[in-house]
Amino acid sequence: MVFKRYHSAMQAVAYAIAGPVIADEVVQEAWFSALKALPKFEGRSSLKSWLIRIVANEAKTRRRKENRSVSLEAIQDTWATDPRFNENSHWKNPSSQWHGDTPEDLLVADELKDCIEKHLALLPENQLAALRLRDAGGLSMDELCNILEVSSSNVRVLLHRARDKVLKVIDHFQMTGEC
Repeated sequence: MVFKRYHSAMQAVAYAIAGPVIADEVVQEAWFSALKALPKFEGRSSLKSWLIRIVANEAKTRRRKENRSVSLEAIQDTWATDPRFNENSHWKNPSSQWHGDTPEDLLVADELKDCIEKHLALLPENQLAALRLRDAGGLSMDELCNILEVSSSNVRVLLHRARDKVLKVIDHFQMTGEC
């Protein structure tokens, strides 16, 4: 019963932090760790929070093992001087809304989805984790701060940068039809 109740949330956190390739392994390791540590569980937090923390720690550890180094060039601070934003950090020209009704439009939508997935894989790990946990996982900002072990302002910056990069990919695809 506990497995059924919390497994999908644990899977979402592992997927967001460690990625789709090793998420299942991370969750499995987290369950083993939780079972070993269960006698030490003091109940100061909910069981779900405790399990999510174990998964987050396992995922971070596994991610560090998988990626021993991160290029500092991958972390760019261009959003503050980006010409697409005005002095109040609002879009100068927001992206237009689009809907696909024809088979051709649906094909383009699939191509765009593939393009977005390709570029998501290029995001720095902390940005990707924040984006997946917040937008796909629906976690609150407090939960993100707890899982990623960063401040709320840092989470907002991570989300902004990740979303901005995704929007750039979408805009480029819509203008050129190329990934």
